[in-house]
Amino acid sequence: MNELGLIQIYTGTGKGKTTAAIGAGIRAVGQGLRVHMIQFLKGGDNFPPYGEVRALAPISRFTLEQFGPPHFITPDTISDEDREIVKRGLERAEEVLSSGNYDLVILDEINVVLHLGIATLQQVLDLLDRKPTQMELILTGRGAPEALLERADLVSRIEAVKHPLDKGIRARPGIEY
Repeated sequence: MNELGLIQIYTGTGKGKTTAAIGAGIRAVGQGLRVHMIQFLKGGDNFPPYGEVRALAPISRFTLEQFGPPHFITPDTISDEDREIVKRGLERAEEVLSSGNYDLVILDEINVVLHLGIATLQQVLDLLDRKPTQMELILTGRGAPEALLERADLVSRIEAVKHPLDKGIRARPGIEY
C-alpha cells in the first residue's frame, strides 16, 4: 500500500456513487488489498437484497456490513431505532478504522446520514482525524457538506441528467439494486 492513504468523496444527485466506491474496492482487492465497506441506511429486512451484497459475499478480502433500518427513511420519519442503527454503524466504523486490518474503508451513504441529521458533521470529522495515515477512505452519498469536501483529496460529483424514474420506470433488480 502507498504510504499515504487519501480521502475520496463520491457525491451528487446522480446514480452510481456506491457503484464507483465498489469499483474502487474491487480494484484494491485485485491488488491484494483488504477492503471493508459499511453501508448506512441500507439492508433492512423489508428491502430487496442488493445485488452488490450477493456479488461481494464470496470475495474474501472485501467485507461488507449493513446498518440500515427495515424501511426507507425521510427527514419526517426518523425514529429512535433508526438513530440507534446508525449509531451502531458509526461505532463499527470506528472499530474498523482503528483495527489496522483494512487498507481501504468505504462509508457508503454517510453523507445522507449527515444530511438527515442522524449523525453530526463533527462525528464524521472525528473519524477522519482518527483514520490511519496509510488507509484510503471513501465517503459516498448525496449532499456532502462543504467541510468534508475541503478535507477530501478527491471529490467526484455525479450529477443526474435524466433517470428512468422520470419516465415512471421503477428500480430494476441487477440495475438499480
